[in-house]
Amino acid sequence: MCANNSRPSASAGHHAKLCSEGRISLYCFLATAGLVLVPSVPQIYYGIVPNVWGAVLWGPMLYYALINMIIRFVLRNIEYQVAIRASFLGFTMAASVLVICFAPTPWQQFGVYGCFMSFFHYSEFLVIAFANPRTLSLDSFMLNHSVHYGLAAAASWIEFALELYFLPEFKRWAYLWLLGVTLCTFGEIVRKVAIITAGRSFTHLVQDEKHTDHKLITHGLYGYSRHPSYVGWFYWSIGTQVILMNPLCICIYALVSWLFFHDRIYVEEYSLLYFFQSDYARYQKRVPTGLPFIKGYLIE
Repeated sequence: MCANNSRPSASAGHHAKLCSEGRISLYCFLATAGLVLVPSVPQIYYGIVPNVWGAVLWGPMLYYALINMIIRFVLRNIEYQVAIRASFLGFTMAASVLVICFAPTPWQQFGVYGCFMSFFHYSEFLVIAFANPRTLSLDSFMLNHSVHYGLAAAASWIEFALELYFLPEFKRWAYLWLLGVTLCTFGEIVRKVAIITAGRSFTHLVQDEKHTDHKLITHGLYGYSRHPSYVGWFYWSIGTQVILMNPLCICIYALVSWLFFHDRIYVEEYSLLYFFQSDYARYQKRVPTGLPFIKGYLIE
């Protein structure tokens, strides 16, 4: 596996099948999620809620520990590192489904949030494995994106728990949290379609050197937005906080995400103008960035 966010330039070549790391991750993600969920299917089907709902997670945790022991026995080196991360995300997805099914009503939103978080991080790796395997790495899971990313997630969990304790009714007020489901779904679809469309030129790092297979992509989503993967990530991140009904984090996430993409797009477009010169300048005039009040690096 190689090094690794999106760029509007891309080559058209897409891969008809997953690379070996992609297949391993898919098997481990699905197997872990399935093995954790299968024992609870009768309870989920008949709507049987345990007296102590939290106890329902102990069984899955034991399953997860057993699955990890098997993975450690069967796989080594990079394949093990891929498998253990995919298995963790599969477990998180399954545990989130159990929270939705068995937890008290206010906590069910956290289960929905957990499902979107798990799927986002796993699908980042899977789609890169399909669209541009030469840039695939463990960082493609985006689990260690940055210290700031981890602190932001922790802050959202703390706000949710505090508000759930002091203002439990607010968390499901008028079912506004369902707007977050819409934003996350929209953002997830837009980002992943953008990655697949960009193909071999998509990476998780801004490139400062043009490769021979880089082409300027202007079709599909790139005909409506110069940075559709950033558009998807921006609305997905805000959507996660709307699901949790975290008013403070909604505002903070929106502001911090906007500042991050404002600066990143400015730097990235400086390189793109150097790579594609007048072709990219014409593209800029025809197509907006897709993000509110962000114009990018424009030549006056």
